[in-house]
Formats: sequence, structure tokens, C-alpha cells
Amino acid sequence: MINTTQARRIALAASVSLLAFGGAASAQTASPEAQQARIEALEAQLQQLAGQIADLKAATAASLKDVRATQNATTVSIAGGKPTIASGDGAFTATLHGVMQLDAAQYYQDKGLPAVIGNGRDLNNGTNFRRARLGVDGKLFKVFDYNVLLDFGGSGTDGAGTLHELWLQYNYAPFKVRVGAFAPNVGLEDAASTNGSLFPERPSGSEAARSLAAADKRIAAQFQAAGERWLLSAAVTGAKTTDGQTFDEQLGYTFRAAATPLKGYDWLIHTGVNASLIATPAQTAAVTGAYPITVQDRPELRVDGNQLVTSGAIDSAGARHWGLELAAQKKNLLIQGEYFDIALDRRNAAAGVSDPKFTGWYVEGGWVLTGEARKYNASNFAFDAPAIDKPFNPKAGTWGAWELAARYSVLDLNHHETATLAADRVRGGEQTIVSAGVNWFPNSTVKFSLDYLDVDIDRLDPAGGLVPLSQSYQAVNFRSQFAF
Repeated sequence: MINTTQARRIALAASVSLLAFGGAASAQTASPEAQQARIEALEAQLQQLAGQIADLKAATAASLKDVRATQNATTVSIAGGKPTIASGDGAFTATLHGVMQLDAAQYYQDKGLPAVIGNGRDLNNGTNFRRARLGVDGKLFKVFDYNVLLDFGGSGTDGAGTLHELWLQYNYAPFKVRVGAFAPNVGLEDAASTNGSLFPERPSGSEAARSLAAADKRIAAQFQAAGERWLLSAAVTGAKTTDGQTFDEQLGYTFRAAATPLKGYDWLIHTGVNASLIATPAQTAAVTGAYPITVQDRPELRVDGNQLVTSGAIDSAGARHWGLELAAQKKNLLIQGEYFDIALDRRNAAAGVSDPKFTGWYVEGGWVLTGEARKYNASNFAFDAPAIDKPFNPKAGTWGAWELAARYSVLDLNHHETATLAADRVRGGEQTIVSAGVNWFPNSTVKFSLDYLDVDIDRLDPAGGLVPLSQSYQAVNFRSQFAF
């Protein structure tokens, strides 16, 4: 395609040729004086054209210089509330991001619970910065992504600051290779962003399964490939950035396959499977060795940090889990659930002592009252917060997005809890939680949620005593969040 500068040059050359041709034709019939006058006029016109061509060359050079300067210029923007610095060609970017999640909870427990329950007798009414994160992410040389994220929040108490994520990722569509510290992709709820989740915490079954070989702050190398309707992910994992010193770190593997086999204009069906394996548990004692694995979780709220159901530390040669995913979305209605099967392989088990197995599952749903649909994230095949069609603006009569949410979850950490052989028992307890909540998204960066939890703990005394550790209580939590 001929650009503007080339067109001008061609026009000038054509003009010169026409003038020369016309002058030559006329010169054959004109007198010598007329011929000389025409030649002088043509020479003047040629000089004028030569000057114009020189001006065009100078202007073209200046224009190219301006284009190169624009390409190399650094831009600063705040799109969606995220401050971003980028090179003009987009090869390098740096985006600042932060998250604040402040929980305020009230627990309603029975009085006079047995002393054997310990700190679980009186759960903490108060506040907790669940997440307080600052970081930067972006691109390097167009084909690399990176992320650096620090977290000052905690479970029950605010943290002193830990390295939450630090990774580098190479992109070559449809493949991604990531190495560093991050949460490997190992489930539907696990992959979803906590900024847009239906409830303050993941279901306990999901949390227990992901904590084996995945979870936040895990040092890992992950390979992922994805198409429009499918995703495959696998990782080799090690310790977490916050783990204490061991004699040998844990070695594990994770896997996930997810797809949308059925999909329409305003609906979809999600299916998936996930699994993890601890091939070598962390060695926590020298010489004789100790390889403890613990399966546990807090009751889906972390203003109080107590774990009311736990398998306790089990000396193990390894562990594994497998899980199933299913979700259905129709416009502004979402229903999803997962099932998890967890098993530990005891090390040097005595005669008659079996390998413990645990299960967890949940079903949850969300209905956006204002009509927006939750976003289905094609990069990790999980659901995110709804798009906000009408951000909060009382003057304009718009109120953001409002959503009702409900969940039923079960985590069973009992194994042969009534067995005659005490060494075969695992009295980790069975936890059942019914949750209901309201989420308000005034805009794309702010969220408020009010949640009610009805918690039932059914657990026998692990030490063999007659007094059970069972209890039932209710809790109300209010979360204030901004995330950019």
C-alpha cells in the first residue's frame, strides 16, 4: 500500500515529466527566443519542485522520529483503579495492586463447654485483617509475566508480612510455564480469586485438599495449556515460603483438567477433575526421621484462628487427594460444587492399623439480584465477581451489584473413630456448615459482605476420654474490602 509521502513523490515526478514533455513538444514549433524563455521557465519550476521534495524529505524524517519517540515513550494510566506504567510498545509494564479485607465477627456459643475443647470454648469476637496485600505485576519483553506480592494479613491475628507470591511466567499460546512461589491450580474454588468469592473463606473440603501439595505461598513449577473450552494444568511443588527449616523439604505434584463441554449465549456447564500427591513428606526430625502430615481447617471464618477439626500429625510415607468439579451458570444464577477424597499412607504402621481416608464436599450458589452475571475467567476456568453494569451513584439512582449466596459444606476427618485398636483411630471430627450471605459490589474495586454461619462440630476426644469435643455455634461476619 502506498503511503501519503510516496504518493506526493510520485505526483511530483509525474509533474516534472509532463512539464518536460510539454516543453519539448512546444520547442519544435516556437522561435529560438520563445524556446529559451520556455527552458528558463521549466528550470525555475524544476528548482521549485526540487525544493518541495527536499521539504518533504525533511518532514518525513521528522515524522518517523516522532513515531519512534511515541513508541518508546512511557505511559502512565489508572484503568479500573490500577496504576500502570508501560512502555510505548507495550513490551514492559508494571501494575501496582493492593487488597484490604477487614473482617469483624461475632460468635454465639453455648456456655459451660467442657474444658477438653480448649481454646475452642470461647472463640474470639473481634476483627482481623484477613488479607492486607501490596504488590506489583506486569510484563517483560511481551512474552513474560511476573508478580511480586506481600501479605500482612493473617488467620486470627495480623501477620508481620510474608512473601505471598513471587513468580515468572513464560507465555507461548496456548502454553504457560510458571516458576516461583504461588498457588498451583488444583480446583474450581482454589483457582477462583478470593477478591470475588461468594463467601469470606473457601469451603473446608477445598481448603483441606489444596493444603496437601498446593495452596498459597507454595514454591512450584507449573505447566498449563488452555483452549477456548478446555484447560490442563500440572505442577511440581515443594515447601511454602513460610515453612520452617526441615531436614528435607516436601516433594509433591498437582494436576487439574477442566472444560466447558456445554455452552450457550448466556449459560454454561463446567466440569473438571483435580488431584495432588505428596510423594515425599517433609522430614522434620534428623537421623530416625519424622514425616508428619496433618489434614485440618478452620471453620470457614478466620477472625478466630482455632482449628476445631484436625487429623493431628500422622507419620506418613505420602498422601494424595482427588476431586471432582461441577458448575452450572444461567445468566445471573450460579451453582457449583466439588467432592474431595483424601488419603494418607502411614509409615511403618503396626499390625491392624489402616491408612486413614477423609472426605469433603460442598454445594454453593449465588444469585445476582441486579441481573449481572458472574464472570467466567478463561485463564483459570473459575468464576469471578460479577461485572458491575451500574456502579454505585445515588445521584444517578444506581446502586452497584447485589448478590445473595448460600452454601452447605461437610469435612469429615474421622477414620475408624470407634475402632477397638486405639492406634487405628483418627478422631479428627466431622464439621458441617450452613452459610448464607449478602454481597454488595458498589463498583469494580469495593465489596461489602454480610454472612451468617451455622457450624456443627461432631468430634470424639482424640485422647480416648469420655467427654466429646463436639459443639454447635453460630457466627455473623461483616467484611469490608477494596482491591485494585
